[in-house]
Amino acid sequence: MNDVILQAVPAYKKNDLVQVISGKYKGKTGKILKLLKDKSRVIVEKINLVKRHTKPTQKDPQGGIIEKEAPLHISKVLPISPTTGKPTRFSKWLRENPRVAAKQAQNKSKSQSKTNDKSQVKGAGKSKAKSEVGSES
Repeated sequence: MNDVILQAVPAYKKNDLVQVISGKYKGKTGKILKLLKDKSRVIVEKINLVKRHTKPTQKDPQGGIIEKEAPLHISKVLPISPTTGKPTRFSKWLRENPRVAAKQAQNKSKSQSKTNDKSQVKGAGKSKAKSEVGSES
């Protein structure tokens, strides 16, 4: 069940290059500064800037208006392919990106071994039940 959840949310990492595909910043590119996986959002460098009005504090005695990046939903960005330099759908990007492709191959082999183990156990239980039924007759 965890595999399904992990596949639904793309496996972006900090410092990945992405391009915004919709909204006010459509077409702009930037580096991922922070991931908010629980909210399915990313903070991209110099994208979605908002003005924050801050009170004077001990850390910042002057206070004032500060511009900072606000989170974007993960569906609004696409990773930039390292080979072509263009935005790519996530599944194609996974195949091109060696870091992620190796990890996916490991996950697939683990899940296949789990399913093989389960099918062998299920098959063994059924054959025993059939043989017991046949011997009683």
